[in-house]
Amino acid sequence: MGNRLSRIYTRTGDDGTTGLGDGTRVPKEHPRVEAYGSVDEASSAIGMVLAVPGLPNAVTECLVEVQHELFDLGGELCIPGHRAITDAHVTRLEHALDGFNEPLPPLKEFILPGGGAAASACHLARTITRRAERRVWELARTEPMAPPVAQYLNRLSDLLFVVARVLARHESGSEVLWRHQR
Repeated sequence: MGNRLSRIYTRTGDDGTTGLGDGTRVPKEHPRVEAYGSVDEASSAIGMVLAVPGLPNAVTECLVEVQHELFDLGGELCIPGHRAITDAHVTRLEHALDGFNEPLPPLKEFILPGGGAAASACHLARTITRRAERRVWELARTEPMAPPVAQYLNRLSDLLFVVARVLARHESGSEVLWRHQR
C-alpha cells in the first residue's frame, strides 16, 4: 500500500489541475478525470443502495463486490497504462445478472424508477453508471482504453436495472409500470 493521507488538503488543486496516479497534472475537467469521477459517483450511489436496511443478502454481497471493483476500475482510469479490470470481471457481472434476472417475470412494459427506497436508489446508481460509461467512451476516443472497462460499466448498468427490479419486489411487491399519457 502506498502513502496514507495524513492531511486531506494539499492546495495543489487550487490552480484548477489535479494529479493523476502517475504524477501527471491535468485540468480538473480532463476527460480522464471526468471518467474516474463518474465511476466514483456510481460507487457512492451504490453505497446509498447498501445503506437501506433489510436488503437481500445476495444483493448486498454482489453490490459490495461491485464497489471494490469500481475502486479498481477508477484506479485503472486514474493511472494511464494501468490495467485492473479484465474479461473475468465482466463475466462475473453477467453471471450475477443472469442469476438475479432468472426468477423475474419478463418485461412487457417499461418501468419507472421507484418501488421503494432501495429500488429507487438502485435506479439512480444505474443512471450514474451509464454516465460513467459515456465518459469512458469519451476518453477512449482520444486515449487507449482496454475494452473490459467500458464493457464492465455497460454490464453493471444492466445488473443495476435487474437488481432494482428485484428490490422493488422485495420492498413493495411490484414495480412502477410506465403508462402512455394520451
